Amino acid sequence: MFDIDTYELKMEAALEHFESELRKVQTGRAQPSMLEGIKVEVYGTMMPLNQAANITAPEAQQLQITPFDPSNITAITAAIRNDQALGLNPSDDGRVVRVPIPALTEERRRQLVKQVSEKVEEARIGLRAARQDALHEAKRQKDAKTITEDDLKAVEKEIDKLVAEYQSKIETAFKAKEQDILKV
Repeated sequence: MFDIDTYELKMEAALEHFESELRKVQTGRAQPSMLEGIKVEVYGTMMPLNQAANITAPEAQQLQITPFDPSNITAITAAIRNDQALGLNPSDDGRVVRVPIPALTEERRRQLVKQVSEKVEEARIGLRAARQDALHEAKRQKDAKTITEDDLKAVEKEIDKLVAEYQSKIETAFKAKEQDILKV
C-alpha cells in the first residue's frame, strides 16, 4: 500500500520552515527571534548568534545581546549590521550590544507584507513539490502493479486534501502576521 506519511512530513516541514521565517520578520516590537538567522564568526567558525550570546528584549523597542565571551562583541555587532534584510544598527559599550528597533513607517510595513507574501509563495512551492513527489511515486507504484488504479485515485484525493489543509494553515499564519505588521 502507498505510504502518505512521508509526504505529509515534507508538507509539515514546509509549514514549519515558513513559520520560522515569519518569526524573523520584524513587526516594530523587539523579539529575540528576529536575530535567529544571524551567523557570527567566533573562534574561526561560523555559528548561530544564539550560541555565542544571550539575546533578550528588555524594552519593546530594543534588543540586548550579551556575548558569552566579550572578545566577540565586534564580530556580533558586524554580523547584525551586515544583514541588510534586517536593517538594524547595533551599538556596543564593550560589554553588551544594544540594538534599537526603529518604528515602522507605513512604507516599511508594506515592504514587510510584500516580503512575507514572498515567503508564502516559497512555502506553497514546497507543498507543490511534496505533492508532485507523492503523485510521481504513486504512478510509479501503479506502473509496477503494486497498487491499483482505484488506489491511485484514492492517493491523489488524499494528497490533494493534505495540500489544501496545509495551504489553509499557511494562509492563516500569513493573515495573522499581516495583521501584526500593519497594526500601528
